[in-house]
Amino acid sequence: MERSYRSSATALGGEALNSFGAASLAPARLSQSFLALSMIALGVLGLIYGDVALVWQHLPIEHMPGARPVAYAFALIELAAGIGLLLPITARPASALLVAFMLVWVVLLKLPAVLVVPSMEATWLGFGEIAVILAGAWVLFACLLGDRGDVLRHLAGRRGVRAARVLFALSLPMIGLSHFVYSEQTVALVPAWLPYPLGWAYFTGACSIATCLAVLFGVLPQLAARLEAAMLAIITALVWIPAIVATPTDRTAWTALVISAAIASGAWVVGDSYRSVP
Repeated sequence: MERSYRSSATALGGEALNSFGAASLAPARLSQSFLALSMIALGVLGLIYGDVALVWQHLPIEHMPGARPVAYAFALIELAAGIGLLLPITARPASALLVAFMLVWVVLLKLPAVLVVPSMEATWLGFGEIAVILAGAWVLFACLLGDRGDVLRHLAGRRGVRAARVLFALSLPMIGLSHFVYSEQTVALVPAWLPYPLGWAYFTGACSIATCLAVLFGVLPQLAARLEAAMLAIITALVWIPAIVATPTDRTAWTALVISAAIASGAWVVGDSYRSVP
């Protein structure tokens, strides 16, 4: 699915690293920082409101005993992962923590809904959104660890990055198709000043599906992934910032803004993983 890789070693502090090691993350520092900041914001929201992000990451059990302490624990994990990603010395364990955390959400809270109600696109949408964040975290984890010959060899280095890209690509149709299946709800989110709101709903959904194909078949994958990230960031800004300005105390709008920013950041990190691919 990728054309080729450059195999080269880079010296950083006297330690030789391959092209997918920590040294290669320097140009992608901005996307990594944005993903970190979105996780920090999630953690802050969790600590303020004492819930589990309310919208996409809710627990499926109402009035669960000990729900508030669990929410605080999750918020602390999000804070620790976000702050850790901002510091070079802690970026590696922080990326591992974030991968494990997102994997728990995908496997334990999103996958069961997909299996129980596979005909409901909303369940696939929730899975795809969190999977994009997981893919971004996985790319960081794989790059920071570099190629390995131990038990982590399939999760780290070039193999890990390739797998994360596939996960990212397969997640996008789950998001894109929701724009067609739930076109009425999507149109309601399109800013009123934009003409042809249904056309924008269909166009953005089609762009996500096109990005999936571009990444899977290696057709300008870096450009496609970065354009997807830019599109998600623009949607985040146009939809949720005005909602917050209109109602600054709206908890749902704040949560949606942060989750949407995290999804865009995950896509951006994946796009940056193609830096060494000619």
